[in-house]
Amino acid sequence: MSTPVPALPPQGSRPRQPAAPARTPVVPPAWLPGLAELDLGGLAIICASERREPAALESPPASGRCLHLARAATGQARLAGQHLHLAVAPGDEDWALALIAAFARPDQPAAADPASTALLALAARVGASPTSVLIEGPTGTGKEGLARLVHRSSSRSNQHFVAVNCAALAEQMVEATLFGHERGAFTGAHAASPGLVRSADGGTLFLDEVAELPLAAQAKLLRVLQEREVLPVGATRPVPVDVRIIAAGNRDLAADVDAGRFRADLYWRLAVFPLRTLPLAERPGDILAIAAHWLLGRADGLVPWLTPGARARLLAHPWPGNVRELGNMLDRALVLADGPDIGADHLLFDRLPASAARPEARRLPLPGMVREAEAEVIARALAESPTRRAAARRLGISERTLRYKLASRRPEGAAACATVQ
Repeated sequence: MSTPVPALPPQGSRPRQPAAPARTPVVPPAWLPGLAELDLGGLAIICASERREPAALESPPASGRCLHLARAATGQARLAGQHLHLAVAPGDEDWALALIAAFARPDQPAAADPASTALLALAARVGASPTSVLIEGPTGTGKEGLARLVHRSSSRSNQHFVAVNCAALAEQMVEATLFGHERGAFTGAHAASPGLVRSADGGTLFLDEVAELPLAAQAKLLRVLQEREVLPVGATRPVPVDVRIIAAGNRDLAADVDAGRFRADLYWRLAVFPLRTLPLAERPGDILAIAAHWLLGRADGLVPWLTPGARARLLAHPWPGNVRELGNMLDRALVLADGPDIGADHLLFDRLPASAARPEARRLPLPGMVREAEAEVIARALAESPTRRAAARRLGISERTLRYKLASRRPEGAAACATVQ
């Protein structure tokens, strides 16, 4: 017996019928109780009563997104246009729910962890207000996706969303690129340019890595926020502009203010409503949700299916590279897998850089970082050389200099000396 689905009116020349009543909530099958907790966004659902393959399910409505569910001995998913066919085996319920959530809300950020769902709800609420937003968090944690959600939740959602990576702007062209320039304002300016701020007029300007802006550009950005106008390079009159600014960064912007690298007045203008994204390791409930969203977007017919062993390995990984590392790993798995099933042996994780393995080293000032790098090179040379003299020759220094450097790093130097005599 299948779950009832409201019938769509057949196409033709028949008179328009009154609007159909709202769809009654679908009663989830007993073997997939978590379905009732998902926001399906009006998704039509057809449940097979027998253990049949997805392709054998009854025909879906003529239009709209539809989910076909069947219990099966082997898990499988197939995407056919607006229809997702799912055969769910015992033990695969968590992966099936992740795929369903991704299919039901393809334009929403993938989130299932309570911390993430609370953050998305807050971002949507902030979007309805005109306030500036500052998003802080580690690299690869979805700051741009959160900014796009704020934009979609605002009254500017039908206008442009312009994303700018401030760290990628050429240092000599930051002001001209952001605020525009007049013809002849500088060598090579053969035509006027409105700049990225005015390109987002009426919409939203997303400034990623905003801490990388030079102080002169920060002053001009402050004027955009305060006076709602921009002065292009070479112009004598400001131009009115109506733009909402969302800034983001992976550094502590308040610490940059204390260090004099970022203007305090601009910081307080940007941080009207701060949001913070969390590392993926601190929101493990999102791992399968993100993986489902990622793989569903790359599906061509059969949807890649994560086996229980693969899912367990994903959940056990610490994810130092956050969502970007997860995406890289899934893309590699698609290359290695011979069929739709992705097993644990198809998951090749990124090698952790030495700087990431020692987070305390990243906080050292430059002299400290140089000493740490030198110590690593010396230790490697000692380990790969039969004698200390050979290690010194390999390093291009005298044996006396090597002894001095080792002694200056005691007790590390003493341990290193003991390894090579």
